[in-house]
Amino acid sequence: MTIPGLAHRGYPKRYPENTMVSFQAALDLSFSHLELDVQLTQDGVPVVIHDTTVNRTTNGKGKVIDYTFEELRKLDAGGGQQIPTLEEVLTLAKGKALVDIELKQSGDLYPGLEQKVLDTIASCGMQNEVFVTSFDHYSIIKMRELSAEVDLGLVIYGATPSLFPLAEQIRARYVSVKSIYLNDEFVQRCGEQGIQIIAWTIDDEEGMKELRSRYPHIWICTNELEKWKQCVEQA
Repeated sequence: MTIPGLAHRGYPKRYPENTMVSFQAALDLSFSHLELDVQLTQDGVPVVIHDTTVNRTTNGKGKVIDYTFEELRKLDAGGGQQIPTLEEVLTLAKGKALVDIELKQSGDLYPGLEQKVLDTIASCGMQNEVFVTSFDHYSIIKMRELSAEVDLGLVIYGATPSLFPLAEQIRARYVSVKSIYLNDEFVQRCGEQGIQIIAWTIDDEEGMKELRSRYPHIWICTNELEKWKQCVEQA
């Protein structure tokens, strides 16, 4: 049975986030989607790490952009794991799960990030198995300018009607929204516009059951993979 949901950075409650072992654990639990974060190294390699610095998730210090790929690979991302490349994770997921690639772009922090990600998707033959999202909507607009085919999504904190003109303009198929801001009007409008909602990040059992009862078609993004798997299987 496939578990309909997004494994947030893999399975971070049990394994180091955004690492190969973490993503493999999510695949082993049959999750339908992996969610990951992409930054660029100094020499332009798309790597999978959430923060703009390596401080929190590795034994190193400093900004990701200040490391070459070779230097970054020497860091311990937890339990001896390395920071993976986007290519490595896409290769792992190919044919097994769809991947939500969140661009950790911020202004012009990573010049060329969008094209590098598109190139990696193409080289992995994953055009039909990914969608690209970001809080930086200018970055998503740029993705659409670079590619007419790639599936796109917008990440937002609170539900807002101002989202819909932009979503229509760039043909966004996904919207990721903080779960506490979901309301019937927003959900209905998304449905009318053909947008799949992703609710983030729900880790408590009560919240999972409430979402599944109220909005069964909405996808969940969670760190508690086994809790959600149990919730789905018991329904």
